[in-house]
Amino acid sequence: MEDTFSVATLIDSTTSKIQQLQKAFAELESHRAVTLNLKWKELEEHFHGLEKSLKRRFHELEDQEKEYENKTIEAQKLLQKRAAAVVAKEHASLQRLQEKRDAAIFAIANVQEKPAVVPDEGQGGAPSMEEKPPDALATESNLEDIKVSSESEDVEVKLYPELVTLVEEMDSKGLHTFISDNRKNLAAIREEIPLALKAAANPARLVLDSLDGFYHMEVPNVDGKKDSSLLGLRRTCIMLMECLSLLLTSQDLPIPVISEEVKRQAKAIAEEWKPKLDVLDMDASNGNSLEAHAFLQLLATFGIASDFNEGELSRLIPMVSRRRQTADLCRSLGLSEKMPGVIEVLVNSGRQIDAVNLAFAFELTEQFSPVPLLKSYLKEARKASSPIKTGNSSPSVQNEVNERELTALKAVIKCIEEHKLEPQYPVDPLQKRVILLEKAKADRKRATEAAKPQPKRPRANGVGYGPRVTNVAPDKSFYPRVPDRYPQYAYDRPSYVYPGPADNHCPPLMGSATYNLSPSHGNYFGNGYQYQAPYLH
Repeated sequence: MEDTFSVATLIDSTTSKIQQLQKAFAELESHRAVTLNLKWKELEEHFHGLEKSLKRRFHELEDQEKEYENKTIEAQKLLQKRAAAVVAKEHASLQRLQEKRDAAIFAIANVQEKPAVVPDEGQGGAPSMEEKPPDALATESNLEDIKVSSESEDVEVKLYPELVTLVEEMDSKGLHTFISDNRKNLAAIREEIPLALKAAANPARLVLDSLDGFYHMEVPNVDGKKDSSLLGLRRTCIMLMECLSLLLTSQDLPIPVISEEVKRQAKAIAEEWKPKLDVLDMDASNGNSLEAHAFLQLLATFGIASDFNEGELSRLIPMVSRRRQTADLCRSLGLSEKMPGVIEVLVNSGRQIDAVNLAFAFELTEQFSPVPLLKSYLKEARKASSPIKTGNSSPSVQNEVNERELTALKAVIKCIEEHKLEPQYPVDPLQKRVILLEKAKADRKRATEAAKPQPKRPRANGVGYGPRVTNVAPDKSFYPRVPDRYPQYAYDRPSYVYPGPADNHCPPLMGSATYNLSPSHGNYFGNGYQYQAPYLH
C-alpha cells in the first residue's frame, strides 16, 4: 500500500512539474536567437496525454489489486470453513468409533466369560461345565461382534444362515453357488458379506480361493462376453474382493491381517492374469472390462500394487472408466497423480462423458472444463450421423443413426444433472431434441408396420380361415346354399384364403367383398408373433 500511495503522490505532482517546465520554456524562448519550430502548446498536450494515460493505468491496477484481495479473503474464509467441517467430521467419527469399540469389547468379554454348559449323562443328567475350543470361541465372538455392530448402527441385519455356514466352512465354491442362486437379492447379500466374512478363519484366503475359475483353463478361448455363467462368476469374484476391502478398511470391525503367504499367492495370480490383459482392446471394452477391473481390484484388495509399474496400471484405467468403483479403485492403487493423463486419453478417444466424471471425482475440472467436453461429445455424435442423408437411407439405417444421437443426448443430460451443471449448460434444448427424435422414431415405426402385410385371423367357430368381409352385396343371400361336393370360395387367390382340413366341408363364404388392410389391427408380423421394440440399454 505504501508503494501505491507514493505512486499516487507522484502522479498528482505532475501538474506542478508541467507548470515549472512552462516557465523554463518561456524563459528559454525569451533568450533565443533562432526561431524554434516547437511550440509550447504541443508540449503541453503531449504531457497531458501522458498524465491521463498513467492515471488510467494506475486506476486499473488499483481495481485489480482490490479484486485480488477480495478473492484472497473469500478463499481464506472457504478454507477455514472446510477446515472446521473436517475437524467436526473427525471428531464425530472418533466419537462413533469409540462407542462401537466399547460395545464390541464389552460383547467379546461377555462371550468369553460365559462357559458352555452341557449335561453330563454319567451323573444322571446333572449339568457340568465344559470349556469350548479356542476356534469355537473365536467364531462365537465374531458372530457376536456382527450383532453388536448392527445394533450400534440401529440397523437390523439378518444374515442368511447358509451364507454364514459357507463362510465358516471356507467353502468358496459353495459361496459362488449361493450367490448365483440368490442373485435376485444381490443387494442385500452384498451388504451382509463383509459382516459374514468375520466368521471365516481366514477371510483373505477364502476370497483368494474364490478366484479359481475366473479364466477357463479347460476352454481358454471362451468368450467371456457371451458366456453368461462366466460373466456371473467374474462379477461375483469382483464383489467378494470389494467386500473384503470393506472389511479391511472398516473402522468398526476388527481388521483381519492378510498374511505374507496369502499376499504371495495373490501376486502369483496377478502375474498369471496380467499377460491376458495385453490382448484386450480399449475401444472394444468401452470402459466396462471385467477382466481389467478384477486385476486392479486384486492388487488393491491384497495390497500388492507396489509390485507393479504405475504406468502400466494407469493404462488399464480407460478400460474400466465406466465402472462405478473406478475413482475409489484409482485412489487405492495410488494413481491419483496419473489421472490427468488418463482423462486426456479418454478425451482423445471420444469418451468425454467418462472424462467429465473422473474430472469431478479428482477435482480436475479447472484443467478439463466439463461443458466444452460435453459439447464436443455431442458434436462428434452428430458428425457421425451427418453423412447419412434421410432421403437416401433405409429406415433401419436411419433408425440406427437417430438412436446413436438419442443415446448421446440422454448421456449428456444425465451427466449435467448428476454434476449440477444446469446453470452453465441448460438442458431444455437437449430435452426438446430428445422428444423430437423419439417422435420421429415412433412415426417411422408406425409407417413400417403399416406397410407390412397383416396376418389372417381364425374364424370364431375355428373351422378355417377366410378374408374379413366388410361389405355384403344386397342381391346375395346371407346364408348361401351348400354345394353338392366341394365348397366354392369367394377368392381364388391362396394368399388370402386358408382352407380347412380335407374332411371338413365348409360352406362357401359370404358375398364377395374387398379386404382392407388397417394399421389398427396391431403390431404383428406375418408369422403371427407380435412385434416388440428392442430394449435399449
